[in-house]
Amino acid sequence: MTSKVVSFGEIMLRLSTPGYLRFAQANSFDACYGGGEANVAVSLANYGLNSSFVTALPKNDIGEACHKELKKYGVDTKNIRFEGERLGIYFLETGAVARASKVVYDRAYSSFSQVKKGQFNWDEIFEGASWFHWTGITPAVSQGAAEVCLEAIKAANQKGITVSTDLNYRKNLWRYGKKASEVMPELVEGCDIVLGNEEDAALVLGIKPEGLNVTGGHVEAEAYRSVSQQIMSRFPRVKKVITTLRGSISANHNSWSGVLYDGKNLFTAPTYQITHIVDRVGGGDSFMGGLIYGLLTYKGDDQKALNFATAASCLKHTINGDFNQVTVEEVEKLMGGDASGRVSR
Repeated sequence: MTSKVVSFGEIMLRLSTPGYLRFAQANSFDACYGGGEANVAVSLANYGLNSSFVTALPKNDIGEACHKELKKYGVDTKNIRFEGERLGIYFLETGAVARASKVVYDRAYSSFSQVKKGQFNWDEIFEGASWFHWTGITPAVSQGAAEVCLEAIKAANQKGITVSTDLNYRKNLWRYGKKASEVMPELVEGCDIVLGNEEDAALVLGIKPEGLNVTGGHVEAEAYRSVSQQIMSRFPRVKKVITTLRGSISANHNSWSGVLYDGKNLFTAPTYQITHIVDRVGGGDSFMGGLIYGLLTYKGDDQKALNFATAASCLKHTINGDFNQVTVEEVEKLMGGDASGRVSR
């Protein structure tokens, strides 16, 4: 039986400047859809899993277009609510060399930001599910979204469903009167799997690694062992802590790897040199999607699951848009060492 994974969060319309143009230079924008949990849902559907995405969309042509885009990739959309008046938007300016990328949000009063407790029937939504995923972006959107997220986590815990989160701190979103450090700990208490980089752990949970320098282009995996141990000590339910290791040489050249700590062992993935980044947005989500697939498919083999996640995310950096449109075969080919990029005939 195919594993069912449920994801909950906001999907938005993404408007990005063509090529490497700055906002002030752009006369048009390229449009697609994306959002943390939606990106994970699409990855899992691409890998052949039963992937259900829960959100709220406006009942208008834009909301329906977004709905159809999700269905196109095989995502189960039957638990999407159609209400409210607008789909959130984010604008993307892609950086180059020493100039970083820039994101501007326009998502206030979106349909998703208006969700309230009691609107979603989690007993029905979790029927047959083995996994629930959310990110730190969701409780940042609004008080209501945070409360619904907690409601879902508690329902999943009661049913024995594995719960995962990507801590994903977004400073520009926490504007409704609550700080991430006030909201996130209670949500993380119900999680089994936690993904987060060094900044997320520090800003969301107050946990800081030592001996770390990401701006120099090199990240030492061992520096995260203490962070993982602190998270597990504070949140006893957590069974695995995973960190993506991004070394930023420039906006176009990153090193990419990851580590997974299971309470005893620290697994490290191979390091990829991504020397020409096409689109890094959604990179962490593609890692999470690959990780969930790997942990469900390669049961008991955390190293292989981590390697799959890292390879999947490496490939995402070559694809425009938020969604990671790759297959299991393509990821496993890269895992096997074939990074030649030769034409497949």
